[in-house]
Amino acid sequence: MPELPEVQALVDFLGGRAVGRVVTDVELGSVAVLKTFDPPPDALVGSPVDAVRRHGKFVDLDVDGTHLVFHLARAGWLRWYEAVPATRVRPGKSPIALRVRLDDESGFDLTEAGTKKGLAAYVVRDPADVRGIASLGPDPMADDFTLEDFAAILHDRRTQVKGLLRDQSVLAGVGNAYSDEVLHAARLSPFALASKLTEEQVAALYEALRTTLTAAVLAAEGRPAAELKDAKRSGMNVHGRTGEACPVCGDTVQEVSFADSSLQYCPTCQTGGKPLADRRMSRLLR
Repeated sequence: MPELPEVQALVDFLGGRAVGRVVTDVELGSVAVLKTFDPPPDALVGSPVDAVRRHGKFVDLDVDGTHLVFHLARAGWLRWYEAVPATRVRPGKSPIALRVRLDDESGFDLTEAGTKKGLAAYVVRDPADVRGIASLGPDPMADDFTLEDFAAILHDRRTQVKGLLRDQSVLAGVGNAYSDEVLHAARLSPFALASKLTEEQVAALYEALRTTLTAAVLAAEGRPAAELKDAKRSGMNVHGRTGEACPVCGDTVQEVSFADSSLQYCPTCQTGGKPLADRRMSRLLR
């Protein structure tokens, strides 16, 4: 799933190519992808793209005051064309969920692989009309997001810090992958309770959050959309690296599996050398 750094890179990529261009057509390859009906997609046609912005993991194209907002979810992606294929999208016949054509023949597709569909697009007059945007917590990359703000969020929350970092109503833009990386950098167990962290641990987690995301944004900067997934994977220290050596201490990266996801961590760096119980295996061994 693309998270804050990849979404920011997509925003920058689109901003450099789409801003100033006029939308000439919007084609739906999947009726289910569009979650709104007023304004209709045709309201975008004939208007210029004024700006491209990010709200958490949402991408927002401001098309002369009407907004095309999309969330790529688990398996969605953006495919850019310098020259969009002339053939029109056939609903249900390809992974293409939505296609946008611009007046210089360029444009993009929103695609989604697999059978579990989560890609969502919205045409709205105000991004805040999208429920997922309206409920977002603060952006951890914002200049005015301070250590004091972060400490106030953690205070009295009897929530495992891994889940808290992923909660979009608490912090906007961090998901499963970067929460693993942030916790590894902060040398904290993913199962530590937010309310039990010391001042020093809160400060370390804040610093790890900011520096990890900043480094990932810089690593993604300037890359074409097609390269962002591989760039994300290559930059991970523990996420997706079960069984490999931790680049910090050399211990073996371990995994905890859940019903539909997993987390990775280093026992030496994060849990005092103790492996965490794998919830899936624990159930099988009962």
